[in-house]
Amino acid sequence: MSQRYQFNRLELSGSLGDLGTLLPIAMGMILINGLDPLGVFFSIGVFYILTGVYFGVTVPVQPMKVIGAYAIAASLSATEIQASGILIAFFLLVIGTTGAITLIGKYIPKEVVRGIQMSTGVLLMVQGVRLMMGTSQFQLLRQAAEPYLIIQTLGPAPIGIIIGVCGGLATLLLLENKTLPAGLCVILGGLAIGLLIGSHEGFDKMKIGIWLPTLLPFGWPERADFTFALLALVLPQTPMTLGNAVIAYSDLSTEYYGRASKKVTYRSVCISMVIGNIISFLFGGMPLCHGAGGLAAHYRFGARSAGSNIIIGVIFLVLALLLGSSVIMIAYLIPMAILGILLIFAGSQLALTVLDIWNRKQLFVAFMMLGITFASNLAFAFMVGVLLAYILKSESMKI
Repeated sequence: MSQRYQFNRLELSGSLGDLGTLLPIAMGMILINGLDPLGVFFSIGVFYILTGVYFGVTVPVQPMKVIGAYAIAASLSATEIQASGILIAFFLLVIGTTGAITLIGKYIPKEVVRGIQMSTGVLLMVQGVRLMMGTSQFQLLRQAAEPYLIIQTLGPAPIGIIIGVCGGLATLLLLENKTLPAGLCVILGGLAIGLLIGSHEGFDKMKIGIWLPTLLPFGWPERADFTFALLALVLPQTPMTLGNAVIAYSDLSTEYYGRASKKVTYRSVCISMVIGNIISFLFGGMPLCHGAGGLAAHYRFGARSAGSNIIIGVIFLVLALLLGSSVIMIAYLIPMAILGILLIFAGSQLALTVLDIWNRKQLFVAFMMLGITFASNLAFAFMVGVLLAYILKSESMKI
């Protein structure tokens, strides 16, 4: 079997590594914003397969986090979310086909890329801890640490923390184990917990059949939807997409896969996200992107080839086509704390990429970006980081 496609336990484990990022936002946008579960899962599955086949290496598929977080918090309509997806696809098409992104990427200093990766990694770890403690946005909206478990505490201890600690220890013990891959074991353990003590919400209405997604299930967005989406969703999302989903992701793919990732260029990644968001728009899914954090997650848990994309893509597609809108019930089985564990280990993998810069000025830029990210957001940190990196190139500037 060629190295381009490998199908084994490690690839399966790695394919599940980014569910901690993907599922909470997908579930939130389905439950709060009314997105179609079939459209969401179908779009994700198709995008995973297409990108794996084209790029020939592991490619992450993630929700656009700024859009997702704001949409859930503000309970935006499905048409506003759809409008944001097609608008950002148009923007990426312009900067990708004109070659503008190649020019932008050429002048982004390495320390800024590492700052994006470290900041994203720490954000993932923080979100993972929140999922374990029951304080993530999704859990607060559902008013429960583990919304789909019938048991919330064991004695004085919250069940999420107990599951998280046990899952974390198991992950540490199995992280380098090729026979029992950590990601696979943790997910299977989570599913077992869900089957044993889950609320099994909606299982009585689940019907297995052949379900096909509806074209434009919410209709074409109104002009007001496009105006709102541009100002409230697309403009704040764009700098983060360029910094993390294009530049930092492409850099990390080259670092992990070397010459095998030669197709992963700034331009091709932009075009890839254009296609993904058009597919998602047509079938009522959520805005999608790539990302350094997602790649770190897949890689940390064993993904080394495009086989992982085929595996996870087929899983999403089969579940969507067989279960239709009931597919969300399967996601309910995995405890939030289990998803938190995946995020913590993926985040640490990504944050540690900063170890290859030793210059004090470079480290200052990276850590300044981390601070700005927590004080404001990653998009603003990216812009400040670029400016600061060029200011510090002056010999008269000392740190």
